[in-house]
Amino acid sequence: MSDAARCRKREGATIDRSVASTKLTAPAIVARKASNEKLAVVTAYDATFARLLEEGGADVLLVGDSLGMVVQGLSTTLPVTLDDILYHGRAVARGAKRAQVVGDMPFMSYQVSPEDALRSAGRMLKEGSFEAVKLEGGVRFAEHVRAIVSAGIPVMGHVGLLPQSVHAMGGFKVQGREAADAERVLADALALEAAGAYSIVLEGIPSELARRITESVRIPTIGIGAGPHCDGQVLVCYDLLGMYRDLRPKFVKHFGEIGQGIVDATRAYVSEVRSGAFPTAAHSFGGAPPRASGEATGAKAVVEPVPPVYGPASEES
Repeated sequence: MSDAARCRKREGATIDRSVASTKLTAPAIVARKASNEKLAVVTAYDATFARLLEEGGADVLLVGDSLGMVVQGLSTTLPVTLDDILYHGRAVARGAKRAQVVGDMPFMSYQVSPEDALRSAGRMLKEGSFEAVKLEGGVRFAEHVRAIVSAGIPVMGHVGLLPQSVHAMGGFKVQGREAADAERVLADALALEAAGAYSIVLEGIPSELARRITESVRIPTIGIGAGPHCDGQVLVCYDLLGMYRDLRPKFVKHFGEIGQGIVDATRAYVSEVRSGAFPTAAHSFGGAPPRASGEATGAKAVVEPVPPVYGPASEES
């Protein structure tokens, strides 16, 4: 049994912490295909979320260009820059110990040429602390993938619905419904595998097409809106936590309602601030005790008071 396969018990959710501390690498992810252990991929954009999602058992943390929509408030991913991805990558890498950290190559960071793609991918490892990169497109960008892989950089592919091609596709629409389109998506996946990709995201395609692709390639497939037959699944963290409530595609499931929890907690905070109920003495730093009234006796204290040392979190710090 591989290290990756031992990370979780087959029955129950208990995690072997000694094994869970082992860094998940591209070869280990490829090995998951043979072990039939599903990959759980989640997007992350900062160190705090990275720590929490990893503690929950996420295998891969993807710094997606989805940050343009869920973090920056944009309507598409197109305006996201390479510098944006690098910034968030560094933050996520600081919080991740076991999970693999993968970064999306944003729009126009790789499309121009294989050389341009390699240059951008190199920056992502050197300046963004990523361990792998992800790019959209299949046959047209196979040479780009091959150039990046030849430099020792793992590449996660992405076929089907391509958010960076939203205008060409006429919106965020399911791909591969017609026979010819299905063959095109399959050809894209096979081209990425041949170019050296270690995994492929299948987005917005019919379940049976996803099954066909998963059975046709020797590397793991990771689905989002592609049904249950893939080797793993990926969701945007704000979606699975119920935090991004403006849009809820059919394939999204809220595994928590943290968004409403944030609203409720903020309301409680605002109420206590306005009423004066917060902060109390328990949330305040102490000072020197008040001087007793009356005449001074001239007697010295048995123990000299220690001057308070103020810290950011507690009286003792």
